[in-house]
Amino acid sequence: MIQRLSAEAFGTFWLVFGGCGAAVLAAGVPDVGIGYLGVALAFGLTVLTMAYAVGGISGGHFNPAVSLGLAIAGKFEYKDLVPYWVAQLVGGILGAAVLYVIASGTAGFTAGGFASNGYDALSPGGYSLVAALVAEIVLTAFFLIVILGSTSKLAPAGFAPIAIGLALTLIHLISIPVTNTSVNPARSIAAAIFAQNGALGQVWLFIVAPLIGAALGAIIWKALLSRSDA
Repeated sequence: MIQRLSAEAFGTFWLVFGGCGAAVLAAGVPDVGIGYLGVALAFGLTVLTMAYAVGGISGGHFNPAVSLGLAIAGKFEYKDLVPYWVAQLVGGILGAAVLYVIASGTAGFTAGGFASNGYDALSPGGYSLVAALVAEIVLTAFFLIVILGSTSKLAPAGFAPIAIGLALTLIHLISIPVTNTSVNPARSIAAAIFAQNGALGQVWLFIVAPLIGAALGAIIWKALLSRSDA
């Protein structure tokens, strides 16, 4: 079990450090910043690379919502849910902490939003609570459908990390302007801890909505899309 939990912690560390790091350190560099597209790709690449690196050890969840969805779909043991959540939270917070140390090494540093998620005034595009809630639920549901489909016996073997990484990239391309994209409570909590814009007061939505979305995605998969031999 220690190897599985370590894999989840390292994977979530990489997701937060790599994805949020791209947003905090590289997105806004004058003239050469990577922008929304680069940040979206960075998040996708973190999942793709760690799924290949440690996915065979832990299943490569790196996300409490994914763990819940897989449990509901019958692909993960409920008894392992809380230990996975703890490992993911620890890994994510450590990733954000290391990022904060690096980011604060420049003159005049202020954490600001620190790649945190938000709605209303904290939304990059000023989107409402309802818009944020719907976006996070729908996108997390589809994320679970992609995960379950690409890891089923009917899918080509060995390509699941690519499909999942590209799905997360697409999710970010859609929703960075809306919520700065969560679909992952561990990522949201980790960034909100270090943000200085009041993100902790809104982080509840980015815990609740992804968990609801993951549950819906798993239920839809089981009811409408899965086969008993897949």
